[in-house]
Amino acid sequence: MAERAEVVFVDGVRTPFGKAGDKGMYWNTRADDLVVKAIVGLLERNPNVPKERIDDVAIAATTQTGDQGLTLGRSAAILAGIPKSVPGFAIDRMCAGAMTAAAMMSGSIGFGMYDLAIAGGVEHMGHHPMGTGVDPNPRFLTERLVSEDALVMGATAERIHDRFPQLTKERSDRYALASQQKTAAAYAAGKIQQDIVQVAIRTEAGWGLATRDEVMRPETSLEGLAGLKTPFRPHGRVTAGNASGLNDGATAAILASGSLAKELGLAPKMRLLSYAFAGVDPEIMGIGPIPATEKALAKAGLTIEDIGLFEINEAFAVQVLSLLDHYGIDDDDPRVNPWGGAIAVGHPLASSGVRLMNQLASQFAERPDVRYGMTTMCVGLGQGGTMIWENPNYDRKAAKKA
Repeated sequence: MAERAEVVFVDGVRTPFGKAGDKGMYWNTRADDLVVKAIVGLLERNPNVPKERIDDVAIAATTQTGDQGLTLGRSAAILAGIPKSVPGFAIDRMCAGAMTAAAMMSGSIGFGMYDLAIAGGVEHMGHHPMGTGVDPNPRFLTERLVSEDALVMGATAERIHDRFPQLTKERSDRYALASQQKTAAAYAAGKIQQDIVQVAIRTEAGWGLATRDEVMRPETSLEGLAGLKTPFRPHGRVTAGNASGLNDGATAAILASGSLAKELGLAPKMRLLSYAFAGVDPEIMGIGPIPATEKALAKAGLTIEDIGLFEINEAFAVQVLSLLDHYGIDDDDPRVNPWGGAIAVGHPLASSGVRLMNQLASQFAERPDVRYGMTTMCVGLGQGGTMIWENPNYDRKAAKKA
């Protein structure tokens, strides 16, 4: 069997993330238009990428109906002006949709079937609330395959608190506060804006331009977090403050073989080493990143000590803390989500995987002392996904100095 091809992350972008619902900035914007905007912006800032040489377009959405339906990768590619000779398809792995799109395109490149692909995701949770139109098989409950609240993500987060008493509400609130503060600092330093594609929007106030995430709360305090309601359980621990919200947004990324990137004169931002997905009990879906990370590390021939930067999706603070505790990493370790995360910027389900990659890639550019980084996330119905990346800017001298 031929040796697998080198897979590189060339570039990634996203739209600003909005607040879901009729008060949100994207209420009058179609979901497919959001992902088209991301793809167009991505290709505009990468003019050396020939559109006709794209092998496939994989776009994820959790609720594939209405303006998120119609084989989204194909329809979005046509709408984005990519030649009709380029195929496309849709993917659903709930929150890990865009991560799965990137993994599947990377696998095709690594196997030598593709040289160039676009992967991304979109979720308009205002138009398509989670679970809309879904008809779960009654066997799930009648045969006790899962508990009744296994599809209620907040309830699964409460169960992690139950199972691991050391993961207290106070720790979750403190972690959530830090996420807000780190995101505010990253915005102030112009770090997050570099990967954002602006979107024209129409609201009650008239036409406008979405330039930044809508849901950030930099004014958050521990006192304010402590007083929030616990909607998933009386006297619970999961609140709107220590969890991501309901959001709208889209992402898109270019993946290529190392040889094609060289041929086209593209400077890769990351090199893919491994990826893995794993399953856990749906009732505690938030611990999914732990077995996925163990599998991905083993495939890469690395240990957790080798990872210099972590981008962990903050679906819930307790879910991040469970991963950190498993590996003996401090809650405030500077390697973890240095620019904040989904608790601050939002989590439009199927789009978030590429947001993690964008941030890690931008951090790699600043950190030649870091050789390896990781993107990981929990997934509904009891799954986790992890991708491990190498920094092409790595410098041994910088690492020794650090």
